[in-house]
Amino acid sequence: MPQLHIPRPRNLMGQMLLAVAAALLLVQGLGAILVYRAQREGYEAGMTNAVAFKLIGETRGRGALGRMMRGNDHDRDRAPFGGPPVRGFPLEFSNASPLHPGETRDHDAEQRLTQTLADQGFPASEIVVVHRTVGRDSFSNAHTQRRARQGRLDGPEMDQMMDDHLLVAGIKQPGKADWMIARVRSPRAFNAMIRPLMVQTVIIYLVLVGAVALILRRITQPLAALTRRVEQFAFIPGSAGQLQPSGPEDMQRLIVAHNAMEARIVAMLDEKDVMLGAIGHDLKTPLAALRVRIESVEDDTERGRMAATIEDIVHTLDDILSLARVGRPSDPRERTELSALVASVIEEYEDMGEPVELGDTERIALELRPTWLRRALRNLVDNALRYGQVARVTLHREDGRAVIRIEDDGPGIPDGEIEAMMDPFTRGDPSRNKATGGAGLGLALARAIADQHGGALVLTNRLTPAGAVEGLTVRLELPLA
Repeated sequence: MPQLHIPRPRNLMGQMLLAVAAALLLVQGLGAILVYRAQREGYEAGMTNAVAFKLIGETRGRGALGRMMRGNDHDRDRAPFGGPPVRGFPLEFSNASPLHPGETRDHDAEQRLTQTLADQGFPASEIVVVHRTVGRDSFSNAHTQRRARQGRLDGPEMDQMMDDHLLVAGIKQPGKADWMIARVRSPRAFNAMIRPLMVQTVIIYLVLVGAVALILRRITQPLAALTRRVEQFAFIPGSAGQLQPSGPEDMQRLIVAHNAMEARIVAMLDEKDVMLGAIGHDLKTPLAALRVRIESVEDDTERGRMAATIEDIVHTLDDILSLARVGRPSDPRERTELSALVASVIEEYEDMGEPVELGDTERIALELRPTWLRRALRNLVDNALRYGQVARVTLHREDGRAVIRIEDDGPGIPDGEIEAMMDPFTRGDPSRNKATGGAGLGLALARAIADQHGGALVLTNRLTPAGAVEGLTVRLELPLA
């Protein structure tokens, strides 16, 4: 059997409103049950009292009580001491019990009626109480149709009366063979009870849920603005002015504290950029001077080694500066055909004779920073060539993302070290041998560039059917929107 699944709101306002509505429904439901039971008991007690006083009044036939309950003008009768509006019928004397086959006796009403009659000194050896409609009771039905023929009821009124609730009480007094049967009718009280409860529930829901919604709106609007600001700051720190405090005092204090923290972080990042610029300038200048001085070295082999060392230092320095600045790019995003960008990078390696293959690609246009993405793609292809001897590159759409896949035939990475391998200065070869890799910044820089674009870098080992590692698959994922 299929289960009903009710989606749960994800935001704070939806969850709070759902919790308040559920709690209110529970409380109001319990209250409605208690009120309904109280009203129902009052209704049934009123009907029982009406029967008791009708029996007493008809039997004793004296005083105001007798005149009220005699039934000559039963459309104006009311139950004594409150209760529902009731209309009586004349008493019936019969030698048969009023209980029809298949009907259920109302034992609670019989006990109440017994107690009421005993309190009034009215003897009763046996009491039977049943419920039916006027139309299903032959005596009441005949009496109602007779009144209609006399012109005292019109057609619609008689039809409505036939559906009214009828309480039939049969009393047998000691020493008497006949049953004395009293009947009182009243419209069913269910609608009269349920409708006010429903109206009350709706009013309470509107008032309370509306008040809670207004309060939550004052909280969630500043909170949503703060969330958007934090998300924006995560990608481009210091890209806009500070957020204006709004909402309740607690939310305003939170926004003020966030503004202070953001200003401090931006100042630290600015200081870092100045420091990195100074480091780059102060290191590259003497390195350039060293490159000139090594030209005076007569030994070609030694001169080549020195030049290679300087190039390694410059390359490592560039990677460090790029990794430090990737979080605060100065160039804007451009609408770029991603497939063309990937193809142009692969052409560079093909021109150099590198074993790089470009597989299936899809035309995908995205807002991105081409220079940074080229840098990330080159680092990933370099790693594939260095450790896997070959690089196979594809581009396709997958689950709302553009996925650049680079596969190699290398030894892969142990599963427990994949995440650590994307940290700065982490290499697959711990010997730090330059012949087997760089400074360990390529994957870290590629992941930082993917994060800069709101994407991700995912590394997985590719396995054979027997479970052996046959290579590494790198996925550079970028959101389409």
